[in-house]
Amino acid sequence: MEEEKIRERISFLQAELTRHSKLYYTNDAPEISDYEYDALFAELKQLEERFPQYKTETSPTQRVGGKILEGFQKITHTVPMMSLDNALNKEALSEFITKINDYFGANCEFLCEPKIDGLAVSCIFQDGVFVEGATRGNGVVGEDVTENLKTVKNLPLKLPVNLSGRLEVRGEACIDKIGFERLNASREEEGLTLFANPRNAAAGSLRTLNTRETAKRNLKVFFYQVVEPEKWGIKTQKEMLEFIQNIGLPCQGSHTLATCEAEIISYLDNWANLRHSHAIDTDGVVVKLNDISLRSSLGATSHAPRWAIAFKFPPEEKITQIKNIEVTVGRTGVLTPTAVFDPVRLAGTTVRRASLHNQDEIDGLDVGIGDFVWVRKAGEIIPEVIRVEKEKRPFGVSKFVIPNICPVCGAAAVRNCGEVAIRCQNSSCPAQLKQKLSYFASRDAMNITGLGVKLVAQLIDKGVFKNAADIYKTDIKIYSLMDKMGEKSALNLVNAIEASKNRPLSALINALGISNIGQKTAEDLASHFGKLDALAHAALYNTEVLSFIDGIGEVLASSIKTWFSQEQNKNLIEELRVAGLNFGREEDAKKATPQTEITGKKFVLTGELEGFTRKYAEEIIKRMGGVTSSSVSSKTDFVLAGTAPGSKFTKAQALGIKIINEEDFRHMVKDFI
Repeated sequence: MEEEKIRERISFLQAELTRHSKLYYTNDAPEISDYEYDALFAELKQLEERFPQYKTETSPTQRVGGKILEGFQKITHTVPMMSLDNALNKEALSEFITKINDYFGANCEFLCEPKIDGLAVSCIFQDGVFVEGATRGNGVVGEDVTENLKTVKNLPLKLPVNLSGRLEVRGEACIDKIGFERLNASREEEGLTLFANPRNAAAGSLRTLNTRETAKRNLKVFFYQVVEPEKWGIKTQKEMLEFIQNIGLPCQGSHTLATCEAEIISYLDNWANLRHSHAIDTDGVVVKLNDISLRSSLGATSHAPRWAIAFKFPPEEKITQIKNIEVTVGRTGVLTPTAVFDPVRLAGTTVRRASLHNQDEIDGLDVGIGDFVWVRKAGEIIPEVIRVEKEKRPFGVSKFVIPNICPVCGAAAVRNCGEVAIRCQNSSCPAQLKQKLSYFASRDAMNITGLGVKLVAQLIDKGVFKNAADIYKTDIKIYSLMDKMGEKSALNLVNAIEASKNRPLSALINALGISNIGQKTAEDLASHFGKLDALAHAALYNTEVLSFIDGIGEVLASSIKTWFSQEQNKNLIEELRVAGLNFGREEDAKKATPQTEITGKKFVLTGELEGFTRKYAEEIIKRMGGVTSSSVSSKTDFVLAGTAPGSKFTKAQALGIKIINEEDFRHMVKDFI
């Protein structure tokens, strides 16, 4: 392919993926499947790696995250980011409206819009390109979360319209209801503390120093304010929202213009019901004076403008009686208690169950079977038990205690030091096995089409599957005898199983289900070690090598060591080896772990290099067995400093870390360039 055609192809893919991302994440109207999108993305990523001169800061490949930030820099807002006063009832709202109307001596127009329960952010675009993002902070100074915001898929890195100069817009970063459910379900499966509500989840996701984690959280951002609106010819709040939408920025919509108090109250009453079916969690309605020119005369208090107010919906709570507390076992062995109670209607749906999460939660509530409890939906989504009605406690009811034996297999269930979770210690437990093997066959792991949750459960219940290796040992006749399976389906399944043997090493590492190791970390491990045996050897005999890999700390290193140390896992690896799975290639392992003076050394690059691109220098270091990091710490061995080095250079000096220049580096790698 000629270079000009390559440039055109890269430009086309960047634009096309940006368009499809907007269709999917903003318009909820995808034109292509996830598989087709992933294929286009993979092609673009490959071309940009081969021709980095055509990669742009606004390319879709720059959204995926992966940077480990040293810390958040402070950003001073040019215009303070103020919060809003609250109206907790209609009387307070009526008082707010009356004051404004009396001040101007006429009935004013107000713009009503749902209040997103998220984290306030400010985003700056220069000539249509996103250049900076910050949190509200204390209203005057916020935190620089630019890199994290770049991972938010509905935030355009470049506006689809021509816009000159500096544009600052403000809005809310949030996680929608489906995303919040999935995030908490994943955390519960791993035995991690759950987020209390979508706002906490959004704040925690945006303020993590690991942008790779932010990218996993499916954050969204919606805008409602343009700073310096007069610069853009905006005269009203309604025009402001239209401007935001017209320049291609996400705006949640659902707003309305009200000309009197009765219309505002009607909007509140209507939205009190609509919010339950809204995709985003809303905890109220914001009412703003529509005419921007009138706002300055009203002024502001020390923390909030006098021309806007937030009406908060009271949380809906109902009482019911717990009939049972069921304990289920997840993929990682975590025992999760769930309260089963008389059905109640909450936030538009009938609720019959609510997770009690762990023993600490049960102890705090002092809840038992037979208790009358108050329940609500956390963030209007997840049912939760909030308190026990002690005065109605039936005689003989006592606090529930999670059993110290697994309810499925009868093995010991133990709470490890430092964890809130109680885990079944039997890795062959059928409940764990069903979820482990379903995950093993999933798309991001071994991608065995046709081996779904129900079929896996059948095969385990019938004693066919005892571990992942049995997938490759089972005869086609056995598969064809399962429910809803025939010869054709069985043949397709066997072909998919055979094809999975050629899946990349990263997919196999991910499929093994090592605690806390997901798809991206699996890719990093595969890239670094080249072979599964090299990873296993490091886990068992040289664990500190793991900490040299970007993004892997003590917790992940410990998880990897524990998994490879267990006898049943060692046996599983040997069975998978016999089955013919891809354990990596010898040449990759040699590239990943050569014995050189750089092997195992950790490098940080800063400043501009003249004879190398940053990417090429990092590739050389990795080929020689070293690792690179984006931040300087006491574990850093070398800082490679080019011209105009930044704060990393200063920090390296303070820590006494060896600083090398480009000539020193060229001498160290002379045999590899």
